[in-house]
Amino acid sequence: MMYRPNRFSAFKPAALAALALACAFGLGGSLLPAAQAAPPAQKNQAPGYYRMALGDLEITALYDGYVTLDQKTLKGMAAKDIQALLARMFISTTKGMQTAVNAYLVNTGANLVLIDTGAAQCFGPTLGGILNNLRAAGYKAEDVDAVLLTHLHADHACRLVDNGKAVFPNATVWAAKDETAFWLSEEVAAKAPQDKQAAFKMSRDSVAPYAAAGKLKTFVAGDTPIPGVTIAPSPGHTPGHSGYLFASQGQSLLIWGDIVHNYAVQFPHPEVAFSFDVDEKQAVATRKRILVDAAKNKLWIAGAHLPFPGLGHVRTEKHGYAWVPVEYGPYMPAGQ
Repeated sequence: MMYRPNRFSAFKPAALAALALACAFGLGGSLLPAAQAAPPAQKNQAPGYYRMALGDLEITALYDGYVTLDQKTLKGMAAKDIQALLARMFISTTKGMQTAVNAYLVNTGANLVLIDTGAAQCFGPTLGGILNNLRAAGYKAEDVDAVLLTHLHADHACRLVDNGKAVFPNATVWAAKDETAFWLSEEVAAKAPQDKQAAFKMSRDSVAPYAAAGKLKTFVAGDTPIPGVTIAPSPGHTPGHSGYLFASQGQSLLIWGDIVHNYAVQFPHPEVAFSFDVDEKQAVATRKRILVDAAKNKLWIAGAHLPFPGLGHVRTEKHGYAWVPVEYGPYMPAGQ
């Protein structure tokens, strides 16, 4: 029988195998269904906590959310100059300045201390994430045995309660004596402008169940509400505004509350005030003093309104200061 070559006879076995694979994977005529559509986009952000070691202490930053502020809340500088500083950091003011609200959890080994509690629903739907992020970080509200308030503004104290009940049932709440004397005084509140009345009420409501249970405590400079914590008085933003200094194995962290509300403007120009400062002149003087100390002593800083996680250092510049945020990395306890 005469051999008659067909169209595949010129191919060697290896070539035929390659052709078969190509066909099977759709390279030379599809034997498989068309590629599936991409899965739907996942629009949830990662849990809002960040953990770092400070010597023997465990520090956990907790994200409550953000609030949008008008550029006009920054005072003492021409609007065009503020806009230039914001633009330099790629901050758009079209919809207002986005400002983070952070709280901090410190596990000392003996106490679980929460510094500030976030805004709950007091400031709108973009805030209120503290409890979810606390749980994501591996803790429960019942684990917290002390709450240190930098001050009694609603974005720092409102999550103390939920429908009038204490959210942290096992915690003692601490605040500066000058702070409670101002915000909890009905006499002071009565003299305040009408548009400030709500702020006083929110402060009173936030601490009410703790006060009723005898678990609202006050301190003055030099007191030690929690072993190992040093009070850092920083009045101006509010009368009793206070920071908290934690130290371990030669490292120090100052949780400073509301010393800076906008990093793009107030680090290079600490003389710029904030419209919610109770005493703007004193707030500016306090900010300048603390920035000098933070830069000189290379302190770790935790800021309530710095971009999350709000942890980092302050660097001296030719004019003013710069914010140097923490670099993301693994949690490394002391000795590792």
